[in-house]
Amino acid sequence: MPPADRYAVFGHPIGHTRSPCIHALFAEQTGERLNYTAQDVTPDAFETSVREFFANGGKGLNCTVPLKELAWKIADLRSEDAERSKAINTLALCQDGTIYGDNTDGIGLIRDLKINLGRTLESRRVLLLGAGGASRGIIGPLLEQGPSRVMIANRTPEKAVRLAEEFCGLGPITGCGLSDLGAEAFDLVLNATSASLTGELPKLPGNILRTGACCYDLAYGVEPTPFVRWGQEMGADISVDGIGMLVEQAAEAFFIWRGIRPDTAPVIDLLNRERRG
Repeated sequence: MPPADRYAVFGHPIGHTRSPCIHALFAEQTGERLNYTAQDVTPDAFETSVREFFANGGKGLNCTVPLKELAWKIADLRSEDAERSKAINTLALCQDGTIYGDNTDGIGLIRDLKINLGRTLESRRVLLLGAGGASRGIIGPLLEQGPSRVMIANRTPEKAVRLAEEFCGLGPITGCGLSDLGAEAFDLVLNATSASLTGELPKLPGNILRTGACCYDLAYGVEPTPFVRWGQEMGADISVDGIGMLVEQAAEAFFIWRGIRPDTAPVIDLLNRERRG
C-alpha cells in the first residue's frame, strides 16, 4: 500500500492548533488516507519551508497567523476570493507542479454564522476588529451577504481605512481607529485581531452592541477567550469563539484537496464536548 498523502498546517505559534485532529476526523469519516501535521514556521522561513514540503511529496498546506499574506505571494494560481483578499490559508500542489492558493476563511465563517448559529447578515451592522490577514480573508464573503454596513476598526486607523478602500466596490464598508468607536452600535462584532492569542482584549466601549447582538472571536481556545467573556459580560445574545469557523474552513480545504466535503456538525460537536470536559 502506498504511503498516505501528506498535508500540514504552518503557523507561528502553532501549538494551540486543532487542525490535525480535525483532518484526522474528516479522513476517518470519508475513508480518505492522509497524514496531516502541524509545523511551527516563522515568516522568514516560510517560502523555503513551503518549497521543501512540496518537493518532498507534500500535497497541500494550510497557513495561519502570521503567514496568510506571505502565502498569497507564493501561489502561482489563486481563487477569486484569494486574489481579492491578498491573503491565503490553503495551498494545493497541482499536477503540473504549480501551487494553487485559496482562502477558505470567509466561507468557513459564513457557514458557521448562518448554518451552525442561525444568524442572518443581510441588512445587519457589522464591526470587524483588526485589519490584518485574518480580516482580509473574510471581508469579501461578509459583504456578499448584504449587510447594511461593515466597519473595520484597527489600532492604527490608517490601516483600517486603506483596507476598507480596497473592498469598497463590494459594498458599504469604512475604516476607523479603535479609539473612534462608541457612537454606533452593531449587530455582529467580529474579533480578527491577534489579541486573543496572547490572552488580551482590544479596548472596546461597552455601548457598541445592539439588542440581540452576536460577538464572534475568530480565535479559539480551551477556555473562553477574553473577547468571548467580554461579549457575555456586555449582554450579547451569542458570544462564541471560532472553533466552528475552524472546522468549516478546514472542510472547504479538505474539499479542495480531496474532492469530498465532510460533514462538519459531528466534528464541531466533538471538539466542543472535549472542551467542556
